[in-house]
Amino acid sequence: MKLREKNPALILVDIQKAFLNEEYWGGNRNNKDAEIICGKILNKWRKLDLPIFHIRHSSTNPNSKLNKQDDGFNFNENVIPLKNEPIITKEVNSAFIGTDLKELLDEQTITTLVIVGITTNHCVSTTTRMAGNFGFETYVISDATAAFDRIGINGEKYDAKTIHLTSLANLNEEFATVIDYEKLIHKI
Repeated sequence: MKLREKNPALILVDIQKAFLNEEYWGGNRNNKDAEIICGKILNKWRKLDLPIFHIRHSSTNPNSKLNKQDDGFNFNENVIPLKNEPIITKEVNSAFIGTDLKELLDEQTITTLVIVGITTNHCVSTTTRMAGNFGFETYVISDATAAFDRIGINGEKYDAKTIHLTSLANLNEEFATVIDYEKLIHKI
């Protein structure tokens, strides 16, 4: 059975201009083409007339690049929502907390989710974990997500690629199935 026959919803998590500012988030971002790949997936979803949900983070910190007063709050040019596509604004890591995403999915009897966005280890991971716990058949697209370098609890530096890959490894086969863009296009 093709994935499209399961009426999968595409969940685009926090694909906002703020994440183009690498240094602000820790530097050395991996998957620098993630937004372009997200845009390709979005275009495929539109052609197949499948459900789409745009998620954006609205930081309550007035100095954050994701605060609604900052240009970084705006969607990346590769994934600008169309007027008929729902935009869900959240203030925490999960797209399910403090929003009506779960209710909207349930109303449309959606049971399959494809999740893309930024960052792999924060909002993508948290949203994916909740989706899996809610019982959704969930897919995360590995090259349509990205991470930044992180500083560990003892001051050690972890590179973005390691953060990205370990985040995906933690999700795979427990909360979601992790595949890349090419496998998604073949499955859809």
